[in-house]
Amino acid sequence: MGHKEAQKAQREFCLCLLCLFVAATLSSRMSAPAPNAWEAAYLRFETPAEERRKFLRRLRKLGAEQWPRDAQVIELFCGRGNGLHALQQLGFTNIEGVDLSPALVANYSGPAKCVVADCRQLPFPDASRDIAIVQGGLHHLPELPGDLAQVVSEVRRVLRPGGRCMVVEPWRTPFLRFVHWVGSFRVARRAWAKLDALETMTELEWATYDAWLRQPDAVLRELENGFAVERKLIGWGKLMWVGRRRDDNSPRSG
Repeated sequence: MGHKEAQKAQREFCLCLLCLFVAATLSSRMSAPAPNAWEAAYLRFETPAEERRKFLRRLRKLGAEQWPRDAQVIELFCGRGNGLHALQQLGFTNIEGVDLSPALVANYSGPAKCVVADCRQLPFPDASRDIAIVQGGLHHLPELPGDLAQVVSEVRRVLRPGGRCMVVEPWRTPFLRFVHWVGSFRVARRAWAKLDALETMTELEWATYDAWLRQPDAVLRELENGFAVERKLIGWGKLMWVGRRRDDNSPRSG
């Protein structure tokens, strides 16, 4: 091969490599949308393994080990899917996830079916599921109590009679106030990356977060209008709650 032919072959080889690189980059961007600022903070708040252990503790505390393993379970606001992994670890075999964020759903890799959808309009038939779980999504709803009432109504619609709804959400307790007080100091946030990620998420969602924390009575009223309380625990900055789907004619609380 002559010198000119060698140079031509080298240029074609380099061009081929460049094309492959561009194609791979575009494919990566299309398959995994970039997270926004809140999602980026959420991804650094805790590792997937830490989040799974947290979800397992919550599920066990709220009695999930006594639930039928073949129950059809949906997790609303499922995020990157670590709650689904926790359910799988407990032995549940029919699990699905719903989240509004394509970027977070793209992080999930497992046996559950995940759909990108609005939890105020669930893409499931009436009376088709047994358990609905929410771990930290309701306080993102933009309008309270209206949006919460809509989610509760949709969950009741898709659950079979007697179906369970599990909710874990932030709650204004002395512990939560203390955490945010510590987080108000920049030196504390610089010293502890987890705290900084938490405070970043709180700042970015402040309008809905604050509205949620300010309306505990309205929140409980909406939940308990749709469900009969099975378990209710409040402490360490969390509401941990399980209800059973009410029959249409059953009495409401309050």
